[in-house]
Amino acid sequence: MTADAPRPAPGATPPRTPLVARAAAELVGTAALVAIVVGSGIQATELTDDVALQLLANSTATVFGLGVLIALLGPVSGAHFNPAVTLAEWWTARRAGVGGAGVTARELAVYVPSQIAGAVAGAVLADAMFGEPLVKWSTHDRSAGNLLLGEVVATAGLILLIFGLARTDRLRFAPVAVASYIGAAYWFTSSTSFANPAVTIGRAFTDTFAGIAPASVPGFIGVQLVGAVVGLALVAVVFMRGKADGGAPAA
Repeated sequence: MTADAPRPAPGATPPRTPLVARAAAELVGTAALVAIVVGSGIQATELTDDVALQLLANSTATVFGLGVLIALLGPVSGAHFNPAVTLAEWWTARRAGVGGAGVTARELAVYVPSQIAGAVAGAVLADAMFGEPLVKWSTHDRSAGNLLLGEVVATAGLILLIFGLARTDRLRFAPVAVASYIGAAYWFTSSTSFANPAVTIGRAFTDTFAGIAPASVPGFIGVQLVGAVVGLALVAVVFMRGKADGGAPAA
């Protein structure tokens, strides 16, 4: 999600960046993101019993933390921190036939496990910092249909935003735009916008404010992938390439 050079999708990184460095950036970035989400959730519940204030604190910390992480690690790995984004970029590059300009199958096979491992590590780290059990499965059930719909909307919007910025050569705005979108989606989606399979898995390891029951994880991941498909379809329609019918070219 950087703007080092024109590219077909977010996350494409300078070719000289070693894959091990990119994998480390994805692991560390995802771990830090989950630590921010879980840690700020724990802190919020310790400071107030008002659920609205808890969510405000949690979303505010996530906005600032995510923006910093994208700005810092974007030039290394593209700052995906999200298997849905990585899969979407791989699929887009594959369909466009752009070769090494997007995520390759080898990179996909390295990025996704790194993101998942980082997410679990981040949840454990947050629990350790606040004196919680290092691993305690969440009991926060999130299986209701309206929550699943919220995840479709949250993930579709995220993919539309990231790939829309890429199509219009505005990825330099990604740190602010993506963080702002996630902050807003905390409030306008019923699910509080996980929009990330790795983060969903990581948050199952903590029985705190930000947790999700393991039984709810498969449903969330399934609809997140559906949301990614919807998001890519919206990108194809909204940012359609080629001549427009009497319209001006895209910016």
